[in-house]
Amino acid sequence: QVQLVESGGGLVQTGGSLRLSCAASGRTFNTYAMGWFRQTPGKEREFVAVISASGHVTTEEESVKGRFTISRDNAKNTVYLQMNRLKPEDTAVYYCAASKSSYGITPADFGSWGQGTQVTVSS
Repeated sequence: QVQLVESGGGLVQTGGSLRLSCAASGRTFNTYAMGWFRQTPGKEREFVAVISASGHVTTEEESVKGRFTISRDNAKNTVYLQMNRLKPEDTAVYYCAASKSSYGITPADFGSWGQGTQVTVSS
């Protein structure tokens, strides 16, 4: 399994931007599909975006399409989530996740998780 550490969260106004980063340990990062999920208190963790191991295929949740972009740099063992035109409903703890075996959109598809980073969007 890989170890994952997220960074880049913070407080931003509505309409602003943030870029989240997730640094992974190990030399097999380029064999993992990587995903971003988010969670608010009392709710289940929800899918945001996923990128294939090669970086050639991405899928985003409908509510973030056109605003959020997932990307990766396999040379740096890092996956990113660029978040633009942020809305108060984007406020959540954002988690990075890695999947060795599948390109999925549910938490059960991912076996390794970071500790999360808080994103707060003020109205």
